[in-house]
Amino acid sequence: MSFIVRKGEEKDVQSVLDLILELAVFEKEPNAVEITIDDLLKDGFSKNPKFKLFVAEENEIVIGIALFYERYSTWKGRAIHLEDLIVTKSRQKIGAGKALYKAVLKYAYDHNFKRVAWEVIDWNTNAINFYKSTGATYLNDWSVVQMDEKSLEEFINNN
Repeated sequence: MSFIVRKGEEKDVQSVLDLILELAVFEKEPNAVEITIDDLLKDGFSKNPKFKLFVAEENEIVIGIALFYERYSTWKGRAIHLEDLIVTKSRQKIGAGKALYKAVLKYAYDHNFKRVAWEVIDWNTNAINFYKSTGATYLNDWSVVQMDEKSLEEFINNN
């Protein structure tokens, strides 16, 4: 293994943002990212961080991230949401994604979380097959529902 997995640090935020932007291009949403370095610093490394982060690093260069946060299930209790698992395209297939995934799952297990959940885009069959191969359940009968900032404003102002 030519890389290490470690807890993310403030010094990693530019690399984190670069990987988020790379993922947005992969998911065909290159202009959807609004988050900034300042947001990542404030939300991830303040007194009450909103997320946790593992990074895969090779030769002191961040090549992948797993960004996750705690949430609560009314059926199960404490849970983790894996927001993003990203490895830069040029370093895929070396095991970094699996190592980051394992780091999140181990964190959940070690801290007695009841579930880890995430979304995967339906055309990313490589990811879907990987997750299934690890014992994860693919819930293809559930749909993600969201309301963006503009829709929130319209709803609040019109209801």
